[in-house]
Order: sequence, then structure tokens, then C-alpha cells
Amino acid sequence: MAEHPAYPVGLRLAGRRVVVLGGGQVAQRRLPALIAAGADILLVSPGATPSVEAMADAGEITWARRGYEDGDLADAWYALIATSDPEANTRASAEAERHRVWCVRSDDADRATAWTPATGHSEGVTVAVLTTDARGRDPRHTAAIRDAVVEGLRDGTLVAPHHRTRTPGVWLVGGGPGDPDLITVRGRRLLAEADVVIADRLGPRDLLAELPPHVEVIDAAKIPYGRYMAQEAINNALIEHAGQGKAVVRLKGGDPFVFGRGMEEVQALTEAGIPCTVVPGISSSISVPGAAGIPVTHRGVAHEFTVVSGHVAPDDERSLVDWPALAKLTGTLVVLMGVDKIGKIAETLVAHGRSPDTPVALIQEGTTAAQRRVDATLATVAETVRTEDVKPPAVIVIGEVVRVGPEPAA
Repeated sequence: MAEHPAYPVGLRLAGRRVVVLGGGQVAQRRLPALIAAGADILLVSPGATPSVEAMADAGEITWARRGYEDGDLADAWYALIATSDPEANTRASAEAERHRVWCVRSDDADRATAWTPATGHSEGVTVAVLTTDARGRDPRHTAAIRDAVVEGLRDGTLVAPHHRTRTPGVWLVGGGPGDPDLITVRGRRLLAEADVVIADRLGPRDLLAELPPHVEVIDAAKIPYGRYMAQEAINNALIEHAGQGKAVVRLKGGDPFVFGRGMEEVQALTEAGIPCTVVPGISSSISVPGAAGIPVTHRGVAHEFTVVSGHVAPDDERSLVDWPALAKLTGTLVVLMGVDKIGKIAETLVAHGRSPDTPVALIQEGTTAAQRRVDATLATVAETVRTEDVKPPAVIVIGEVVRVGPEPAA
């Protein structure tokens, strides 16, 4: 048998009895996939890890709290033998052979009738890798191949186009704070499969260079006080291209629903009958301070954080922010799009009770190679922005958490 490679097959275990012997680390790793497959799982083991015990407590598996007994595998379709008792493993393996139950043994793969492949998942595809040479099985090599394939499918470097007709629509993708590595794996995969990408200025621009030549890239940059593509025009472009049966990715910076006007686009697409899927992104309101060494919460320092838009000044009638109430909070205040209004914001916070000595950090171009951090206080921040020539995009953090991390480099 050792001279022949294993025959790969996908087992459909939904509603079928699977017996797992042993409640240790092997069972802890293998049980979630068996549960996801819908198997009727019997765990036979006198003890179990806390994670396995939690699965039993949740009703995901049935736990017989004892050692293996002859007859345990009689009604099984599949068995996983993973006890620390070699004699029990041998007896159970023999029973599986008698009852023609496919059996995996964690202690002796050569005596098993089935092997567990290294598996991974990406958008409805399961990648399973087996070593074909039974005499030279190398689990680490097999896992490395699995990881490379799955990672390629997830990040779009391994493109496998769909050949069946796809439902046209729009994917509203949050690109994260700027570093191309901080987009979600789903977002990166969708970019690789897109026919059209409509991208914001604050999206991860480096990813656009990786797109295949046939992908149409539309610049929807909204540069403050400069050239811009009106929101209505963006909505129309989304509807037009999706209406032509194309896969359209709307690439935004941060998260689409955090001051990203994402819902306006969803509403326009819904009214036009165009399906839209939102792919959340990492918001710069948390990630950029983190990249600069600032936690937005910290035990004993800040038990809450508030994120506000600073694109209009506190005394502007269009402002929906209750600045006097924010001044009374003791936690962290994160201001987005507020560089040119920070003087008025600081003045308002101090006027309503916030200490002028409250520390402030401005993180410009956060998570990118151009990132820099400038520190000030509410009393000095307006002048600091001028003298240090701080430009948007920059995330502003106000509160004692600014002093928690290591001192910023000079």
C-alpha cells in the first residue's frame, strides 16, 4: 500500500456519524472543520481541552467522557483516532478496518486508511493538498503549498477567473488607511477580479499598479478645494458600468461607512436595481493612531473614544457635532478631515472645559512610507500645524493616550 499514492476525494459528512477518539490538541484542530461539514460527531475521551469542552457545551458535538471501547466505530462513516494510548489506537484502527470505516490516525499515518490533507479556504473554494509519495510524506511542505495557493487566491496574486456568467454588480471595498498590505484579503481578491475600478485618492494606490491591463481604472479623487468628481457623477459611473454587466469595484480609503459616503452610493445603486456588496475596511480612525504608537483606549487612561468629522468648523451652522459635550468627555477624541479646522476645534474644546494642556498628536499619511507624527497640545496645536506644515490627510488624536506610548522620534 505504501507504494501507491492516496486517492483524493471530498467526503460529504452532513448528518453522518463521525467518531473522534481523544480530546486533545489534534481533536481541537480537526473538530471545527467536521462541525462545519455538518457531521454528527461523537467524541470519545475521558478528558478534553477547554476549547473542545466548549464545543460539547455548545451542543456542537456529543461527548462520551470515557476511553475507547470496542464497538464505538460500528455506525461511523469516518473516524479520527487521536488518543495518547497506542494500544487503544491500534484496537480502534482494527475495528475501523473490520467495519470499513475510513480512519485517520494521528500517531501512525502508515497504518491509517485515510490521510487528512492540508486544507484552506477562499471564497467558496477548498484547497486540499496531499503528498503523493507515501514514503516521503512531509506535512510542513504540504502545508506550505496549501498556504501559498490560498494566499495567492486571497490577495489576488493567483488569479483564477470565473468562467461561468457572473452576476453584474458593485463591490464597495474599504481599502484601509493607505498601506496596501492593510486591505482585507477579500478586498484584494475582488480587485484582481474586477473589470472596472473606481478609486478614491485615499485608497491604497499601489494596488492599482498590480491590476491586469484590461482593467479600466477611473479616478474619482476628491482633492479638498481642488479638482473633484461630484458624488452624483460617481454614482452614475457605478450604475453605468455595472449595468453593462461588468464587475465593478468601488475602492475607498479606510472603511466605506466611516465618513466615506458609502451609504449614498449604496442607496443610488439600490434605486437603480444594481446589486451591491459592502466589503468593510480598516478605519484610519483606529489604525493610524495605532501605527503611530497611540492606543485609542488604555486601561486607567481612556475608557472610551469618539470619532468625529472636522471638515466643518464648530461654529459652522452645517456642523452636526456637539462640541461642548465632547469637551466634557475624559476619553480620546479622534478627528478626521480636520487639519485646517483644528485651531477652531481646539479653541472650542478649551472654551467648554477641556484643559489647554491636553496632548494632541497629528499623524500625517498614516501607515504609508511618508507617515510622520507631530505632537502638540490644545493650546499650541494651531500654531504647530502652521509651523510644521501639516497637510491632509492626517488623523488627529486628542487625549491622554497620546502620552501613553513611547516618546515619538525627534
